[in-house]
Amino acid sequence: MTDFQLDIKRRNIPQVLPEGMTAEKWPSHRRKLLELFCKEEYGFSPPPPKEVRAKTLSDDPVAWAGKAYHRQVCLSFDTPMGEFAFPVDIVLPKSGKNLPVIVYISFTPYPCGKYGPIEELVDQGYGLAIFDNNAITLDGDDNFTGGIAAMYDRSADDGSLWGKISMWAWGASRVMDYLQTLREVDKNRIYVIGHSRLGKTALWCAAQDLRFAGAGINNSGCSGMAITRGKMGEKVADIVSVFPYWFCKNYHKYVNREDDLPFEQSMLAAMIAPRPLAVSNAEEDIWADPVSEYISLIEAHTVYRLLSTPGLVASLDRFPDTGTSFNKGRIAYNLRSGTHFMSRHDWLFYLDYFKTQMEGTT
Repeated sequence: MTDFQLDIKRRNIPQVLPEGMTAEKWPSHRRKLLELFCKEEYGFSPPPPKEVRAKTLSDDPVAWAGKAYHRQVCLSFDTPMGEFAFPVDIVLPKSGKNLPVIVYISFTPYPCGKYGPIEELVDQGYGLAIFDNNAITLDGDDNFTGGIAAMYDRSADDGSLWGKISMWAWGASRVMDYLQTLREVDKNRIYVIGHSRLGKTALWCAAQDLRFAGAGINNSGCSGMAITRGKMGEKVADIVSVFPYWFCKNYHKYVNREDDLPFEQSMLAAMIAPRPLAVSNAEEDIWADPVSEYISLIEAHTVYRLLSTPGLVASLDRFPDTGTSFNKGRIAYNLRSGTHFMSRHDWLFYLDYFKTQMEGTT
């Protein structure tokens, strides 16, 4: 047994698959896991609105050297406290084909450069739907008084009402609602991508919303892709002390009690199965802990195998070397040099991987 395998064994990670689990039983078990994550970590979200309306705010038919259309639309819908609206930027390459689209949960509106190589995506034939997470609700402790948080009653919080990660994920699903109405979009090839806290958001979004064809999860770390038990760097105590509003109140029970968690993040990763799941890490990002993220994928791999789908086609008995990419199965992994960032290298990893999945070359 390798040192890496001994490390996994010492962590006492609960198995993703209970004894006797079959492919036929998995959908029912998956629903139970989803409810558990809602109750104990991210919080329950409200039902989707009956209708999502769209109003065009601006329209540029010659964006990115004339290669794409860029429209900014305002999406709106009714809530218990009235209408809510937020802007979304839509970039669609000029093509006679239905386009694959990436829903990008962004830290800023329409990022042209840092975290967002838009022209690169256009040149590779991807459409893009971008929204700023702060347009859904502020990434800050405002006691849930602004944005979508203020549009739903929180007076009867039993500890399981949605935190802000759930709110941002719910916003991404409203973007998906709109994309379903666009004739230029291939409805079977819509992916969600996010970095860091928004990587956690993209993972939670894709786990809940099966309309997403897959997910790209970048440096998501604690309470995202990384195994919680035995994790290096950021732990539950760290994350809820600084960002308590990201989660439901019940999650705070597990400060310094990670072994008492009734789940592991590997179970959340497994809920993407059998869809493509791509994860990228940075060697120096110890706070996120690439080793714990890779272990999560190894554990999730068992569900892909159960569903007769190739999961992680890689060595499972050791941690990969820096510079390695695995992209032959429905779970792809990339480990680059450097620090916590969503780099051009990461973007190209996701774009190339989803393209191979769409072309059926794996």
